[in-house]
Amino acid sequence: MNGLILLKLTLVPALIAAVPLAGRRWGPAVAGWLSAFPVVAGPILLFMGLEQGPTFTATAAAGTLTAVLANLAFGIAYAQAASRRHAWPISLVAGWAAYALVVAALSINARPPMAYMAIVVLIALGTAPLLYPKPPVASHASSPLRTKGDLWLRMLAGALLTATVTHLAFHIGPTLSGMLAMFPVMGSVLAVFTHRHEGAIATIRLLKGMVLGYYAFSAFCIVLAITLPSWPLASSFATALLIALSIQIISRLALQHGLPGPALWSPSK
Repeated sequence: MNGLILLKLTLVPALIAAVPLAGRRWGPAVAGWLSAFPVVAGPILLFMGLEQGPTFTATAAAGTLTAVLANLAFGIAYAQAASRRHAWPISLVAGWAAYALVVAALSINARPPMAYMAIVVLIALGTAPLLYPKPPVASHASSPLRTKGDLWLRMLAGALLTATVTHLAFHIGPTLSGMLAMFPVMGSVLAVFTHRHEGAIATIRLLKGMVLGYYAFSAFCIVLAITLPSWPLASSFATALLIALSIQIISRLALQHGLPGPALWSPSK
């Protein structure tokens, strides 16, 4: 058990630490794309599987899938506030409020059919980019981007979320646990520090970049929800990760070859 606790406190922070390396190399949109990969929710679901069993975790994965809608609401609300030249505190509150409202609405029907939710999420992912604002003409950057401070904050937040959700999972149930596993820890910290140091333009590109990453994330959740009741835990997670990684790589290669979205991926200056 001590080994599992240690893994909870180290695995997610280690994965989080890898994201800024890509951001420095390819810009904020790529960092957003990678941060939408299940670097936080994936390990949380894995720990649920080890502690609560596959049936519990399958339901939690379905809940995590529905929370993609809440994270889209977070990103759109934050971006809209930032485009209106609001500072990061107001933009963050707007994003969290949108996230909370969607989670509350989804909680009214806690167990929607899996096929229905998969279709709804895919439609939402396809239409979400249209709801992001155009970046303001000029965006003030208060100072050059620094990463050490925000990196440690992201790692700490990821470790705390992992420990809290897995500890409370049995008491709050699988659906709500799955939704909370998708709380925008990475998105919040990345958006705030990008907003502070690089301005609204980079922040909007970062948040919009997350949308493409949610396709792989959604596939990850769908595979877990379908396979966990009947497959071994390791096989379910390995298959879900492989499929998600394949989608992530394909989407990146497609954009590199000039398919829609080049502005989203142009490197930051």
